[in-house]
Amino acid sequence: MNSQDVILGMLMKEALTGYQIKQLLENVFSNFYSSSYGTIYPTLSRIEKEGLITKESVLQDGKPNKNLLNITPKGRDCFNAYLLAPLEGDSIRKSDFMMRLYFGEFVGYDKVIIWLKQAQEESNTKLDQLLEQYSLYKDEMHPAQVICIQIGIEEYKAKLTTIAEGLVSLEQLVQEQS
Repeated sequence: MNSQDVILGMLMKEALTGYQIKQLLENVFSNFYSSSYGTIYPTLSRIEKEGLITKESVLQDGKPNKNLLNITPKGRDCFNAYLLAPLEGDSIRKSDFMMRLYFGEFVGYDKVIIWLKQAQEESNTKLDQLLEQYSLYKDEMHPAQVICIQIGIEEYKAKLTTIAEGLVSLEQLVQEQS
């Protein structure tokens, strides 16, 4: 799976602008796919040159023209080939939090507790955002999309449970040392 596959998948349903693709990557897809802003437009340019998408300039009153991106039959074939290929193994995104947590023995309990609380806050925010998106769009979603979002929700809940248990454990250790 790469940015091309994700973008072509988005365009299977409807034509989108580059901005709309960026928004989807930052919101819905950020829970299971990591892509930087710097890869979106080069990928769009490349797949347009390869004939997988076309760009249609749409005139707007009082605003700059917007480019509406459409998938071509060749792009549909390419995306379908991706969908029908064997599943790739999941990869864990890079996590500075997890790396620091693993080496937490070198900084002491107080610093690890700070990291856990920060990760707890960020995970709560992401869970809330995912729950909000789910409640807004669940009626329009395909059952496979619902399952995907539910997996994301359950992963955040499991992470939050583990963090909460870890905080209790570490805070008890700090009290015992006092």
